[in-house]
Formats: sequence, structure tokens, C-alpha cells
Amino acid sequence: MRPINAIAREIAQDWRKPYFGAVPYLQAMSTLDNINEPYGYDSGESIVRYFLCNASTWRGDNARRIKAELKEMLR
Repeated sequence: MRPINAIAREIAQDWRKPYFGAVPYLQAMSTLDNINEPYGYDSGESIVRYFLCNASTWRGDNARRIKAELKEMLR
């Protein structure tokens, strides 16, 4: 599995104008190496879940592929 911060960089390159609700979680993901790391009082897992909940407006082939990769990490 790729580091979460690498995935966050790819998302930022592809999703030029992210939904405002997803921005704080995307920024948090850019500091995480894996899903088990804490971010403040939150877990990496919850950050990824919150991002996915706020990323419904991000569409396209890259979005589907990356969202599937993140969902796989949550299993």
C-alpha cells in the first residue's frame, strides 16, 4: 500500500478545486504515512473516512481508483 501522504499529493494534483469540506482532511492526509497514525486527537482511519464522506463531488477515473484504494485501506 502507498503512503497516505503520496495519495494526498495525487488527489491534490487531480482535484483542482476540492470541495471545501474535504480540504481539511486532504491537508491532514498529507501529513500521514499510514492509516494507523494519529492526527491530533483523531486516528488516521477517521481522517480517511471523513475525507471520503466529503469527496463525493470528486469524479472521474482517478477519483474512482483512488477512492477504492482508500476504502481498501479501511478494511
